[in-house]
Amino acid sequence: MSDIRLIEVPKWGLSMDEGTVTGWLIEEGTPFAKGDLLCEIETSKITNELEAPFDGVLRRVVAKPGETLPVGAVLAVSADAAVSDDEIEKFLTSSGAAQVPAPAESERSPGGQPTPAEPDLERTPSAPAAQESVPATGTNTVTRANGTTTVPQSLRGQTNGDVFSTPHARRLADELSIDLGVVKGTGREGRISVQDVHDAIRASGGTVAQVPAPARSGVPGRSTEDDSAVDATPVARRLAKHLGINLHDCRATGSRSRVCEADIREAERKFRLLPDAAATTSLGVPENVDTAPEYETIPFTAMRKAIGQRLQDSKRNAPHFRLTADLQIDNLLALRKEINATVPAVKLSVNDFIVKACAAALRKVPDVNVQFDEANQSLLRYASADISVAVALPSGLITPIVRGAESKTLAEISSEVLSLVTKAKAGKLSPDEFQGGTFTVSNLGMFGVREFDAIINPPQGAILAVGAGHQCAVVVDGQVVPRTMLTVTLSCDHRVIDGALGATFLQELRRFVESPALMLV
Repeated sequence: MSDIRLIEVPKWGLSMDEGTVTGWLIEEGTPFAKGDLLCEIETSKITNELEAPFDGVLRRVVAKPGETLPVGAVLAVSADAAVSDDEIEKFLTSSGAAQVPAPAESERSPGGQPTPAEPDLERTPSAPAAQESVPATGTNTVTRANGTTTVPQSLRGQTNGDVFSTPHARRLADELSIDLGVVKGTGREGRISVQDVHDAIRASGGTVAQVPAPARSGVPGRSTEDDSAVDATPVARRLAKHLGINLHDCRATGSRSRVCEADIREAERKFRLLPDAAATTSLGVPENVDTAPEYETIPFTAMRKAIGQRLQDSKRNAPHFRLTADLQIDNLLALRKEINATVPAVKLSVNDFIVKACAAALRKVPDVNVQFDEANQSLLRYASADISVAVALPSGLITPIVRGAESKTLAEISSEVLSLVTKAKAGKLSPDEFQGGTFTVSNLGMFGVREFDAIINPPQGAILAVGAGHQCAVVVDGQVVPRTMLTVTLSCDHRVIDGALGATFLQELRRFVESPALMLV
C-alpha cells in the first residue's frame, strides 16, 4: 500500500476551514503530473483550482461535486495501476477516509445547508434510554418516545469490522443488535446508511419507529409548547387557535406586552399559513386571500456568511470614528484626460488615481499603514502600502489587493486593478491576492453616491469611502467659480489611529489628489 497516496482538501489562507467541491477536471483512471489541475474547490471567498501535489494516477474520487469537506479531508486516491481496488478500499478504511458521509446519505436542502438523511437517534434530547426486550417471537424490540422498533430474528447478530457503513448506521445497528452483513447498502460503493437499515427491517417484517422529518427549507420551525399561559388578547387567541399557531411563536407587541392580532398575522406570514375561505370570512377577513407567498427565502452563501461575520466582528470590536473631507479634483480630471488621450493602451480611472494617492499618503503617514493584532494587543506597521480595492460581486464583496502600490505607476495600478477585478468576478483569485492588505479603498461614486461610511476591513486600521465627483460653486480669491469636488470619508479604528493622525493622512491625501503631478515623480 506504499504506492497509494491521498489527495486532501488544502488550506488556502488562515481563515479557511472548509471547501466545497464544485467539479472534477479529470476522470478516474487518468494519469496526472505535479501541478496539473485536478478539481475546483469553492471556499467562503473564491473558487480555486486544486493543483496536483505530486505525480500519480487518479484511481478513486472520494468527494463528489457538491460535497463540503473540512480542511485535510480526503478528496481522492492516487495509486499505480498495479494496485487493486480492494487494496484501495482497505487503505481508505484504515485511514478513516471511508467514514466521510457521501452525498447519498447527506443531501443538501435548497437552502444549501446540510439536511441529515440519517438522524442521529442517540442524540435525540427527548428520547429516553432505549429499553430492550426479547419476546418469544424471536424479535428484538426497542421502545423510544417516538415509537417502537421491532427487529426480526433474521437480521439479528453482530457486525464485523469490515462492513462498509456510515457511522450513524453502525451505531444504530449496534443499538438494535443488527448484523449489517445481511443489509444491502444503496450508497456509494455499496455503503450502508440508516435508511438501508430501516428498509431491511421493514422488508423482513419488522417495524421502525417514526422519525420526525426535518423542517421544510425556508419555513421556520414551530413550537409545540403549551401556550395557555401566554398573555394574549381574546381575538388573538381565537385566531391563533383557528390557524394552528402556537402563541410562543408570536412576538408580543400589543398593549401590556400581550400578543395581539397583528402578531398572529405576522406569524401567519412567517409560517406561510392560509386559512380556508369560510373560516376566514367568519373572522372578518376577505375571502379572496392572495395565496402567493409574500417573500422569498434566500439562504446565505458561504461568502455572504463570511462577510457578515467579519464585518459584524469589526463593527462590534473596533471603535470606529470617521473623518470627512472634500477634495478638488479638476486638476486630476485634466491630467487623466491628457494621459488617456496621449498614451496608447492606457485608460486610467479616477479610482486608479485614488489608489495611487492613498499609497503615496501612506508612505508619508506610515502610522496609518497598519494592522491591529488583537490576539497579542500589538500594532503591525508595514513598510509597503498594500491597498485593498473593494469589488462588488453578485454573491457579496471581495477585496483584491494591489501590493506595493506606492512603487507602481498609475498605468501599472490600472492594469493590475483591471486584472484583479476580472479574476474576482470569475472567482479565480488566489488566496494571496485577496488576503492581507494594509488599507482599503471602497468607491461607490460610479453609482452616484455622494458620500457614505464604510466599515473597516479587519485587521486593517482604516478604510476610505469614496463618493461621486460633483460640481459646485466654490469661492476662490473672492470669486465664485465652479469646481469639481469629491467627498471622501476615512473610517479609523481608534485603538490604533487617533483623530489627529487620521486628519494628517487626509491632508496628505488632499495634497496628492489636488496636485496629481506629484504622483508622477
